Amino acid sequence: MAMTPKRDELHCNPLARRQCLGLLGALALGPAWGAALAQAPAAFPTRPITLWLPWPAGGATDLTFRVLAEAASRQLGQKVVIENRGGAGGTLAMPILQQAAPDGYTLAQMPQTVLRAPWTRKVLWDPIRDTTPIIQLSGVTFGIVVPAASPFRSLDDLFAHAKAHPDALSIATNGAGTTPHVVIDELFGKRGLSYIHVPYKGTSEQMIAVSSGQVMVGVNSNGFAPFVDSGQLRLLVTFGAQRTKRWPNVPTLKELGHDIVAMSPYGLAGPAGIPPGIVKVLHEAFKTAMNDPAFRAELARYDQEPAYLGPDDYGRALRAAYEHERQVVDRLGLSQGPEAPGR
Repeated sequence: MAMTPKRDELHCNPLARRQCLGLLGALALGPAWGAALAQAPAAFPTRPITLWLPWPAGGATDLTFRVLAEAASRQLGQKVVIENRGGAGGTLAMPILQQAAPDGYTLAQMPQTVLRAPWTRKVLWDPIRDTTPIIQLSGVTFGIVVPAASPFRSLDDLFAHAKAHPDALSIATNGAGTTPHVVIDELFGKRGLSYIHVPYKGTSEQMIAVSSGQVMVGVNSNGFAPFVDSGQLRLLVTFGAQRTKRWPNVPTLKELGHDIVAMSPYGLAGPAGIPPGIVKVLHEAFKTAMNDPAFRAELARYDQEPAYLGPDDYGRALRAAYEHERQVVDRLGLSQGPEAPGR
């Protein structure tokens, strides 16, 4: 008769506890256990689902996801509740996923920054190992903005001012290590130019600071759109592969001769180990929600378009992006070492 090993024989550690418990259950209950795990509970979900956003409330991402959550709630028959945890460059939802039960009731947005942070600083989580991909939703338009009354009218104007006034040009981003910070650092670093970096937790706070003249320049994602359209900010350049439909007169970094394209695709993930059946329920609900006219209209408000990928394709895209971020960090000399922590 097969014997069930003692727990300490499995050498469980805190990060692998859920997997070890699953193995114990499989050994005790046999093949039926694995089949059960593969299926979503018939009534899933039976209570509200929490969707964590690693950005403050009131910004473009927050407003867009609230529309998405409302549409997904109708599909799931349970409310999808948005919770905000801004700061640390958009990475503060990762510890929540790492510690949450893999039951489908805890989800989070996966911004590009979670794929970069482990290469630049010590973290206790891994964006691939500790997550279950659900769906890729869209990407963002990044750009550089200045106050409407600013004398700066081009990217070259910024370079010229930084050259003439070292350490005097103040540039705000949405956090250290974010895509805007990495891009602006590369642009100025290649030219041996210095600037004052002013990191903010979220877009709305940053855009108010830039439009009011507290900071000279802002680099961020589509949250600047209402400020640009209202005439409070001037958009100097965008980071996409081609000019945007919304601001066709604004050039891209690429066409100005800077070999940089950045759109930071994002999606949803849950803790590692969510059963495939539950993943399917969540994926189908959010896939339907992302095609809801209200959500598409909200994306268009910030010059975004749907960029759908299912769980498998999204997982492959995340792994590829994680490796790409390692190469970018190495090239910029920002790497903390040869390996990502926790691997």
